Amino acid sequence: MNKNFNNRMKRVIIFLVAIFVIMFAFRLWYGYSLKTNDGQGQTQFFDNISSSRKNYATKKYEVKSSVASKSAVRVDQKYEKIAEINTKSAEFEQEEQQARKEVTNYKSLIQFEKKEGNPGHRKLNMLIGVPPENFDALYQSLVKIGKVQSKSIIKKDKTNEYKELNAKKSSLEKIRNSLIELKSKGGKIEEYINLENRILDIEQQLQGLGVSLGNFDDENEFCTVRFSLIEGKEKKISLQHRIKVAFEWTIKYYLALITIMLFGIFFTYLFLLSIDKLKVLQKIMNK
Repeated sequence: MNKNFNNRMKRVIIFLVAIFVIMFAFRLWYGYSLKTNDGQGQTQFFDNISSSRKNYATKKYEVKSSVASKSAVRVDQKYEKIAEINTKSAEFEQEEQQARKEVTNYKSLIQFEKKEGNPGHRKLNMLIGVPPENFDALYQSLVKIGKVQSKSIIKKDKTNEYKELNAKKSSLEKIRNSLIELKSKGGKIEEYINLENRILDIEQQLQGLGVSLGNFDDENEFCTVRFSLIEGKEKKISLQHRIKVAFEWTIKYYLALITIMLFGIFFTYLFLLSIDKLKVLQKIMNK
């Protein structure tokens, strides 16, 4: 019996030690994989100005109209392409000059810019309009500046939106022309004033559509690069500190887990004991 008891105790101890090791290894891995979120404020800045300027580009390609036919249909895809780069540097001024130089080298435009903070805590945000053919090259150049904290590229198709704007413009122009014809036929002063107000309203809508469609013009084609430069040294955490933090975290949650397991076992034991007593009581009553 002692031998069986010893074997069971060994299994329990091995099980508990294995749980501790797994939790410790997980916390240590999590510490290495965790990244700082220095670009959160910069992303918010870009989101606040995103509605004021849209950059679109066009991709032209041909699609065969049918399998049997050799003729091809020309398709113009309108799209929006946005790259976001958040980087940190201890040499802020040099890295800023390098970023501006790269923008100039790739014939791009700084459409919005915000620079703030005192030396040692400076931040630079730039919204860059870059010609589609230079987008990849500029992106690869900017990710080499400083220590990149995060980066991403998002591409969205805008062809349907472009077609809808054109269709709406065409419809409004037809309505406007019809109203102008009605105005030339004469009528009551009140009707004339109503027609003038209606034509003026349509003209204002057409002006708004003209601005939106102007962003899609070939001469205004740009892709977008959101570039953020934060001044500061990269924080290096020693292995000793990571082990200390992981060990403290493991002890805290390991004890909490063991406590929960003990309470679970205790209440399960009470539950089973109650069931056994009810069975015994039921047998006595049956007799």
